[in-house]
Amino acid sequence: MSAVFVTGTGTGIGKTFVSSALIRHLRNAGHPVHAIKPVVSGFNEASWQESDPAVLLAALGRPVTLQEIELLSPWRFVAPLSPDIAARREGRAIAFAELIEFCRNTARSAPRTLLIEGIGGVMVPLDDHRTVLDWMSVLRVPIVLVTGTYVGTISHTLTSLEVLARRNLDIAAVAVSESERSAASLADTMTAIERFADAIPMVGIPRLVADASDHPAVAKLAESVLS
Repeated sequence: MSAVFVTGTGTGIGKTFVSSALIRHLRNAGHPVHAIKPVVSGFNEASWQESDPAVLLAALGRPVTLQEIELLSPWRFVAPLSPDIAARREGRAIAFAELIEFCRNTARSAPRTLLIEGIGGVMVPLDDHRTVLDWMSVLRVPIVLVTGTYVGTISHTLTSLEVLARRNLDIAAVAVSESERSAASLADTMTAIERFADAIPMVGIPRLVADASDHPAVAKLAESVLS
């Protein structure tokens, strides 16, 4: 069994889009895969069918129900804010040790590949003292960094790579998910990042691709994840 952590340079940049495409690609290739998104904010039970965990369940070919979502995402909060603030508004908190144990237990019982999708960006706070970076640092599994082509993405991406490198984390790949109405092209963004990315594998996924599972970039990403 191997696990991969999917993180991003920010919120709404395509982590679930990339994760679901990767899941479908691996399943189509006959490779057993499971996924979890332990922490979710902005979760509305009135529209849960549109939530990120629901998208992952559909990609996994599992029943898209609230009960299944509870298994993938035990920590769900209503407010679309960072987890620490969203949890505080509900009089709750994320028990970091329980979060780590949930990931490790799932990894032990998962099939060959487990995708762990994070929340927001690399430095999003989980509680008063820990961030997503601390979460990744404890798990110490390879990282897929998802970024976009929005204005500012080059700086955000290089900053994230620098932070991950300082924690000696293994960066399996950078996935550039094309942003809507982007000022820069996908190709130009990738070229700019590659100049500073120290030969880290990079893939570019067009936003106009509704199901990217059979896109060559996702096939390349799968190779990086499985290697």
